[in-house]
Amino acid sequence: MNQLRLDPMSGRWVVVSTVRSDRPAAFVTRTPTVQEDTSRPCPFCPGNEEASPPALETYGPSGSWLVRVVPNLYPAFEGDEPFVVTNRGPVFTQATAGGIHEVLILSPEHDASWSMLSDEQTGLVMAALRDRIEEHSQLPNLRYSQAIVNSGREAGASLDHPHGQLLGMSFVPRELAEEQARFARFAGSCLLCTTVDAEESEGHRVIFADDRVVVVCPFWSATPYEMLAIPRCHSPHLYRSPTEDLVSVGRALKGCLRQLKDQVGDVAYNIVFHSAPYRVNEPFHWHVHIWPKVTSRAGFEMGTGVAINIVAPEQAAEQLRVVVPAG
Repeated sequence: MNQLRLDPMSGRWVVVSTVRSDRPAAFVTRTPTVQEDTSRPCPFCPGNEEASPPALETYGPSGSWLVRVVPNLYPAFEGDEPFVVTNRGPVFTQATAGGIHEVLILSPEHDASWSMLSDEQTGLVMAALRDRIEEHSQLPNLRYSQAIVNSGREAGASLDHPHGQLLGMSFVPRELAEEQARFARFAGSCLLCTTVDAEESEGHRVIFADDRVVVVCPFWSATPYEMLAIPRCHSPHLYRSPTEDLVSVGRALKGCLRQLKDQVGDVAYNIVFHSAPYRVNEPFHWHVHIWPKVTSRAGFEMGTGVAINIVAPEQAAEQLRVVVPAG
């Protein structure tokens, strides 16, 4: 039976319609990304460091690197201008696009992905995210950092080498502002602390849980196999969280993405880290969205803002559940 489910983090309705998964070719697997210039070696592989700007941070033993952060050659945001809005006519409003755009190279291995990284490697990636966001937070013209990983061409990646992006912005984007507003309006304690308690009580949408982090296919999943990683320790800011939480989140993402690949196939996905704006504390609880790209948005979704999910999150969780080794 089809259902409407309300996403309390965005205020949007989601249609859960499992019968639509019976359509031919309902799911898509990723296609290889193609470099525009195939004669050029991968700029993110060891030995090709001169193909990108000098590193802002490197992590690993002396003389080599395991994780590397470099400026983006094609930045969406750059410069130290403050956020200034200008009205150029009755319907023409523009603003300065100052900020920072960086590339986070997840591994020296060209064919790795987050699901293939070691626990040590995922810990280094999470440490790099923490360090760079903390660095951004010290700049007076910036208000918010968005960390993302796009894996696969369908998810927006232009290179196969595993990498993420960090964008420091002089404004708070609408999606994050709407989440903040939903946290503020939620009756009771923290929205996501309550979600952890409720999901663990019901049990059938939890796919990973340890003493530091819980990962669920949320009740309001808008896309098939959507996942939400929630640290148990309440904190608005990723970069102020205990190292143990960051390590656990990185490890949990690895396990869940490995299950996704094993159970669904080699699909593209987006990982999106949501942390409170630097100078905002409560109410917020940092978290990680994982959105696999197994279906595409059509006219209804774009025209109404209402997503249609053809895999119930309860079914998705049954497939993706990760068994945590004892001890």
